[in-house]
Amino acid sequence: MRFLTLITVLVWLLVTTGAHADTLTWSDQDRRVDLTRYLDYLIEPPDGLGIEQIRALPPSAWMDNHAESINFGYGEEVFWFRLTIHPGLQAHTPLLEIAYPVLDRIDAFLVREGRAVEHQVLGDKLPFDQRPVHHRNFLLPLALAAEEPMQLYLRVETTSSMQVPMTLWDEAAFHASDQAGSIAEGLYFGIILVMILYNLFVYLAVGERSFLYYVGYITAMPLFLASLRGLSFQYLWPEATWWNDQAIVAFLNLVIVFGAVFTMRFLTVVPRTHPRLSVVTIAAIAMAGLLVVASVLLPYRMLIVPTITLATLTCSLMLFLGVYRWWRRDTAARYYTGAWVFMLSGGIVLALSKFTMLPRNVFTENATQLGSALGVILLSIALADRLNREKRAAFQAQQRLLREERKVRLTQERSLRIQQQANAQLEERVQERTRDLERLNAQLLELSSTDALTGLKNRAHFDSAFQSACVRAYRFRQPLSVLVVDIDHFKQFNDSYGHLVGDDCLQSVAEQIRQIVTRPQDLAARYGGEEFVVLLPDTPEVGAVRVAERIRKVVEQAEFRVSDDRIRLSVSIGVATLVPDHAEQTKELFERADAALYRAKAQGRNRVQVERPPQADPVVTPIKR
Repeated sequence: MRFLTLITVLVWLLVTTGAHADTLTWSDQDRRVDLTRYLDYLIEPPDGLGIEQIRALPPSAWMDNHAESINFGYGEEVFWFRLTIHPGLQAHTPLLEIAYPVLDRIDAFLVREGRAVEHQVLGDKLPFDQRPVHHRNFLLPLALAAEEPMQLYLRVETTSSMQVPMTLWDEAAFHASDQAGSIAEGLYFGIILVMILYNLFVYLAVGERSFLYYVGYITAMPLFLASLRGLSFQYLWPEATWWNDQAIVAFLNLVIVFGAVFTMRFLTVVPRTHPRLSVVTIAAIAMAGLLVVASVLLPYRMLIVPTITLATLTCSLMLFLGVYRWWRRDTAARYYTGAWVFMLSGGIVLALSKFTMLPRNVFTENATQLGSALGVILLSIALADRLNREKRAAFQAQQRLLREERKVRLTQERSLRIQQQANAQLEERVQERTRDLERLNAQLLELSSTDALTGLKNRAHFDSAFQSACVRAYRFRQPLSVLVVDIDHFKQFNDSYGHLVGDDCLQSVAEQIRQIVTRPQDLAARYGGEEFVVLLPDTPEVGAVRVAERIRKVVEQAEFRVSDDRIRLSVSIGVATLVPDHAEQTKELFERADAALYRAKAQGRNRVQVERPPQADPVVTPIKR
């Protein structure tokens, strides 16, 4: 691998002699810039180079990156990258994101006016809390002075694949994008958790070991993906830098072990029926098991390439077994093959990306995650289908036996009736279980739309209800009002009394809002932090202000007890009302209510502020102190 990398670099050097990366100008309007085409790089010689030696190198020593991504595969080389940023007319603090969380060490040198002014060290060999920004990827804030060029030098070394995807973000744009990614991650792990619990309960109910092996597989898969994407280092073991590397190898091999064992049992690939295929599968299981043990004894760099190679070969083998059993008319193999087409193809795409045979992009990085989610669902359906087929086969065999015995003895009619009664009871139990599942699903839906702390609806439910209310108001030409409620000085309250008391405070204010907002069509929800929202369909501005004032007064008059102290709270409320001109006017209405809230806070808090369209004068509701 190292030889191939050196050959590739030599060819690029011959092609790009005298060429340089494009110049990056960070303007005031930029939100996100992919830095791939702006980077120069070089390979550090074995005896190493310092920052001053690097800066003294001639321009011909640097090579321009012509690829669509920065991906040099596995090797022992240490790479230097160089980037020059020309700021616009204003100072900025963008974020440099390196979206590959398994790099061992990154030395970042910021150079202004010909001298190095800052040195930052990143990497997964450092405890997580030493990062300048706590995030699963590596984030580096860059302070850009107005019209003052800055050079950034990065020294990167890793025992993993040398992939260095770099993006320069506006901070607000990054957090907006990261929030969407976090929602997708939460959805994926939520699906996996539901599948784990479902199949575990089925195993406990029916005792079928296929479900147990399947639970092991779908438990190891998300743990491997979480380790690869830096989520486990952020949330599970932020101080365990050694285990953070080894976990990738351990969990990937556990995926192979449980996946292959489940395949053998589910497709009935056993030595009695398929001697050669079963021997090959058992050999793969044994090798993966040895690599699991080796992951706690040997370093990551010695295990990652054999692990990825074994995973790719085993994925191909499992896919072949599914196709072969389908060709042999095993009906269970239909769902299995479809599921493993998704899961194993995702694993193969990820492996080929690490070996630089495929470019690193959004698809290759998320192929395993997307494929595993679809595959887990299909395999669960396959297991359920198998149980149903076995149940039908058993029932049919019983019916045939009863018909034959009924011809021999008259007493078989009694046995048949008993069997039918048993089947009826079984069907009744199935229906009862179905009703229980429907009830649990309804409870789960209610829980998913409810804020766990306050008992009010959460933001996701509010957004959906808000959109529906706006469509209804637009259709029937009715006024729609929104209240944005914020607890005054809540941060100081939290700092003074602690978060547990702060939670009690949030619950108290939520209960007072719930007592005021009582109409069936109205909705009170927690929007986030100490902020609440109230949606009032078919309510004019006068009515909305009246509701807001009632909320303000009841919060102001209520006493909140902390130990022996009696504390009074207050809220600021922004109100906005409109008759929608179109069905997608929720953003405008909420922004007006939010603007009214900020004006209420700016004018002294503990007040209600109304935001009207630009042609109307805002109204301030006076308060009595």
